Amino acid sequence: MNISVQNNEQKNNAEILIVGLTRHPENTKGWDGFAERFEGKLQDWVKNELSFDKKNIITYPALAGDIPRIMFIGMDDRKKMNEDDVRAAFGLAGKELVKKKIKNAAIYLDSFQNEDITAEDAAYLAAEGIGMGMYSFADYKTSSNEVEVELETLSLLTEENAEDIEAAARIGQVFGESVNEARTLVNMPGNILTATALADYAQELGEQYGFEMDILDKAQMEELGMGAILAVNQGSVEEPRLIVMKYKATESFEDPLALVGKGITFDTGGYSLKPKDGIVGMKGDMGGAAAVLGAMKIIGELKPDKNVIAVIASTDNMVSGNAFKPDDVITSLSGKTIEILNTDAEGRLVLADSVTYAKQMGATRIIDVATLTGGVIVALGMDKTGALTNDEAFFEEFLEASNETGEFVWRLPLTENDKKRLRKSDVADLNNSPGRDGHMIFGGGFVGEFVEDTPWIHLDIAGTSFTSAAHDLGPKGGTGAMVRTLAMMVESLADGK
Repeated sequence: MNISVQNNEQKNNAEILIVGLTRHPENTKGWDGFAERFEGKLQDWVKNELSFDKKNIITYPALAGDIPRIMFIGMDDRKKMNEDDVRAAFGLAGKELVKKKIKNAAIYLDSFQNEDITAEDAAYLAAEGIGMGMYSFADYKTSSNEVEVELETLSLLTEENAEDIEAAARIGQVFGESVNEARTLVNMPGNILTATALADYAQELGEQYGFEMDILDKAQMEELGMGAILAVNQGSVEEPRLIVMKYKATESFEDPLALVGKGITFDTGGYSLKPKDGIVGMKGDMGGAAAVLGAMKIIGELKPDKNVIAVIASTDNMVSGNAFKPDDVITSLSGKTIEILNTDAEGRLVLADSVTYAKQMGATRIIDVATLTGGVIVALGMDKTGALTNDEAFFEEFLEASNETGEFVWRLPLTENDKKRLRKSDVADLNNSPGRDGHMIFGGGFVGEFVEDTPWIHLDIAGTSFTSAAHDLGPKGGTGAMVRTLAMMVESLADGK
């Protein structure tokens, strides 16, 4: 999609113009000139036919001017309009553009601004929201009579500085495209997106952006003593992979942030087998890995001044005569021993070795992200990401990034009593599943035992990484949760240095 900036007087070849309609639209900058497109009828339409209600969309003929159709989107009260409202409106606009098979669209950018939302903000949100709203997964059906039409050009109509507006829109476009790539990874079936295939994708991404890459195979993991990852992989015919990516903003590579993702390409639960209804959809158990890869794409495009390490442990968790079992005792990369009480608590095991490896690589701060527990859904529902942390200031900075992106994050407590339960075992240093109560806390807290004193944030996206219904910013399926917030956090750390 090619994005350009034009003033309101320039001739435009767009097929449709997107307009935000707020109460008292006459206060919108440039409204009088815009109204001329309707040969005097706009005032009556606004009064009697058009709706100011949020997310209400209606398309009318322009009657005059060079753009033949106008898509009005209700935005309610301009003064109360916030960035989440604008992003959602553009997501819905993206869906409409797909339905109408539009190749060339324009946006009356001033109609999505107020005292808090600048023209640059609106441009960013337009490119991001429309890009995410237009997403669809290219499935594996063998035939379709439908002609595919993609949006080729998007014109932003404004009198503001074109260079600044275009730069902001480009960033929004990168964020939206990266979310969509993560969505596609989550939507791919486990027989196609194996650990090897995921590593191949990461390798291509690294080559595209010049990251230093290291893909560890099973033999290398055995040599290093990654007993936690290897235990999860025992039942599989597919080899595991540890994907390591380095983005070097400085030659000395000091003070790197580690982004650590869970990459379980399919999770049967192992011998703690999931029920038949719970096992469907487990192709998405690599949502954390997808989030990290999506964030790394943004980092590669925008090149923030912050060193980053990405570490992703990838395998499937299968049942076989070789699979690990409840009551097994395994030795992790850190040297800590683990009593296995639940083979379906495998994500925390691969994360344990991953965060240990990130620390060995020099990470001074760690954010891990994983579709880790059903407990986070019980606690917070499907629309909130759960979090744990051992560093208040680090987490507050992360919350600011999540507020920027509109991705809701809620912190749960991790107490000394929780840690004692994780350390309770007659035969090992830790157990991997103290109980069903506080499930999300125990899952993340287990990872914390390997992070130790390194500043750390744990994100459980089991509820937010996948949706069973279409939403404002996309269709059902993978959501690309936390891609934007992880990247925004890196940008924030770069600015703060």
